[in-house]
Amino acid sequence: MNLAQILSDSAARGPEQPAVKLDDYALNYTLLEQAAMRVAGMLRDRGIGPGDRVALMLPNVPHFLAGYYGILRAGAIAVPLNVLNKRREVEYYLRDSGARLLFVWHDFAQEATPAAAAAGCESISVAPGEFEQALFATDPQPQMADRDEHDTAVLLYTSGTTGTPKGAELTHTNLLRNCEAALDLFDFGPGQVVLGALPLFHSFGQTCAMNSCVHAGGLLTLLPRFDPVKAIEIMERDRVSIFQGVPSMFGAILNVPGRERYDTSTLRVCASGGAAMPVELMRGFEQAFNCKVLEGYGLSETSPVASFNHPDRERKPGSIGTPIVGVEMRLVDDAGADVPPGEVGEIVVRGHNVMKGYWNRPEATAEVLRDGWLHTGDLARVDADGYYFIVDRKKDLIIRNGLNVYPREVEEVLYEHPAVREAAVIGIPHEEYGEEVAAVVSLKADAAASPDEIRDFVKDQIAAFKYPRRVWIVDELPKGPTGKILKREIKLPVES
Repeated sequence: MNLAQILSDSAARGPEQPAVKLDDYALNYTLLEQAAMRVAGMLRDRGIGPGDRVALMLPNVPHFLAGYYGILRAGAIAVPLNVLNKRREVEYYLRDSGARLLFVWHDFAQEATPAAAAAGCESISVAPGEFEQALFATDPQPQMADRDEHDTAVLLYTSGTTGTPKGAELTHTNLLRNCEAALDLFDFGPGQVVLGALPLFHSFGQTCAMNSCVHAGGLLTLLPRFDPVKAIEIMERDRVSIFQGVPSMFGAILNVPGRERYDTSTLRVCASGGAAMPVELMRGFEQAFNCKVLEGYGLSETSPVASFNHPDRERKPGSIGTPIVGVEMRLVDDAGADVPPGEVGEIVVRGHNVMKGYWNRPEATAEVLRDGWLHTGDLARVDADGYYFIVDRKKDLIIRNGLNVYPREVEEVLYEHPAVREAAVIGIPHEEYGEEVAAVVSLKADAAASPDEIRDFVKDQIAAFKYPRRVWIVDELPKGPTGKILKREIKLPVES
């Protein structure tokens, strides 16, 4: 089997059906499959084949789909990277994955090309027009590489509060079964139009929007950089029927001035994930757009969907719903024993969606995959009807605008500043983004630095969504008896 078969099947069923568009740039299923075949041909010509890793650093453009399915068609493993990553981050991901080739959008080549060179990885700049010429000069690879269902298809980099980012190995069957579950959840069909506002390099957008839409033979209309006015214009222009986003996207669209002037009557169902959606926001959006909003839960390690509020069952606002078909969820205590209904426990997951493991990290894999269950680190309650409600995060993960920010990664950069003695990165409440990244630091004796200087130092080295917008300098950070910084004891300075 091969996940790329979903594109071939849809091209066979509806060759002239529109597959993907970005404003006036559009490809039908025949053209998209031909582009994927030629990407596979590019890889073949470079000696890249089954099991090799190929990175994609592309925004939401049609070229992402051509690259993604071309990599899979060749039997290689796709490594999608956040386009906001800076040089040091790109180099790390390329080195860790052992990627042999990087497709990078031309606007981001300044950061990525030197990183690829340092990692010993070839890079190809993807610029509209030029890349198409290169494709046309390449002989297509019509054969689909035959892969086992348990072969890795995609490496999605995630992280923890300790250690460096890890590549979650998602198999062909992980991703296929998960996008089939999404088809059922959102009642996908050939005539559906999906707004591709979620980043395709992220598991939510990749599975629930891109793969599901292609599997169904629908149209994915792309939005490279989220803008609520542009989003609602696309909804009207392209007759969008399915929208998936993080809660801050819903809030921004709901608050577009004059939104009632737009015809969004085709909008049928929406999916929210990445962070908890406020109940009032959900109700307000449903009332304004006359559609159904379904909230769910998942991780990169679960491909990503684990549970959802199902359209044919009772929905409970504030709940992440019940497990999808073929997936089991339990709540356990620290000893691994089940907790009674109504009590808080850690979510553990078992099923077709759970990753194969972390790339070249047997110890990290063993830590989270215990007794056949994935231990998520997320705390929840379950009610008598089997609906789960997230309570808190066991980890110190910060979710800013639906994107994960891992404090340890930011702290590592803070500690590189010559004036910083100690640092702690925490999430603080933010009305629009849910959480904002903040840093509390103490300085070395006789050293001087301003909060703005420290913030800008970090900003230059990591992705824009990760750097701390707020920096406070304190004399001392609170510590426990072993000298460990106690983040829960940090008291932020009172601002005037």
